[in-house]
Amino acid sequence: MTSAPAPDAPRLPGARWSAPEIAFWLLAVAAFFAFPAYRVLGSQILITGLFAVTLDLILGYAGIVSLGHAAFFGAGAYAAGLLTVHGWGEPVSGLVAAGAAGAIVGYATSFLVVRGADLARLMVTLGIGLLLYEAANKAAFVTGGVDGLSGVSMWKLFGVFPFDLAGNTAYLYSLAVLFVLFALARRIVNSPFGLSLRGIRENGRRMPAIGSPVARRLIAIYTISAAMAGVAGGLLAQTTQFVGLDVLSFPRSADLMIVLVLGGTGRLYGGLVGAAVFMIAHHLLSDLNPVYWQFWLGLLLVVVVMFARGGILGGVDALRRRSRGASR
Repeated sequence: MTSAPAPDAPRLPGARWSAPEIAFWLLAVAAFFAFPAYRVLGSQILITGLFAVTLDLILGYAGIVSLGHAAFFGAGAYAAGLLTVHGWGEPVSGLVAAGAAGAIVGYATSFLVVRGADLARLMVTLGIGLLLYEAANKAAFVTGGVDGLSGVSMWKLFGVFPFDLAGNTAYLYSLAVLFVLFALARRIVNSPFGLSLRGIRENGRRMPAIGSPVARRLIAIYTISAAMAGVAGGLLAQTTQFVGLDVLSFPRSADLMIVLVLGGTGRLYGGLVGAAVFMIAHHLLSDLNPVYWQFWLGLLLVVVVMFARGGILGGVDALRRRSRGASR
């Protein structure tokens, strides 16, 4: 007597890659060929996008607000840069070191961050960022201080592809790293662990009642986010072959928050879209008016917040729902 086949396990939301997602990544590849003069800018957009995705992991999914995320970005940048300065310029292992540096700083500070509420977390993360910034400034004999870390020289990627001034290798390298880490982040947020993070974001007080260890899960996602932010910082150091003190600055954390608000939190792709819009707007507006370009950028942010709830992607979803309702 044969037993009936077991029913298929229910799929988590977003388990499969949709057609728009595939088109998004193909568009990123096509941009390499369509805009050869902007490959350096393109690599900066990809790195900023990866950095924004790391913030979205803790803000959009776990509800941890942060104004000091540049601490992990800068830790990764200095780790990759110092490794090169001291004679090891292999890119992939340098990224591993950058991710490890970000993870160490993230795990060491996570116990302070997860204990507080939103305002306390803002102050603690801001303080951590400022502390690391001043520490790097004082340790000029190691970091180069305000002059930056000089002598960063990368070896050829896989021993074949040099980091040229045109940004050819930098773009494809950044795109590959972004895709791998984005796929990892996508897997995390669509796993049972990711669903528990959403529950903590919505009502952290009720989650222990169903056996969810809130503090441990927040520490885990905070450390993962910090490690990925460290990789983003390492990418910047390797592709620009320079590490300045600004990688730890508060404006970098503030700009990252703007990027995420523009694109939309809790979506992952919001960080990528926001990075593209922010960086392109920055590039175009600063060329048009080098003095007052921030006025127009601020106006863009106000318009998005007022008329596109949930950022650009939130506005797109709202338009899609309206069009479906009108067609019925």
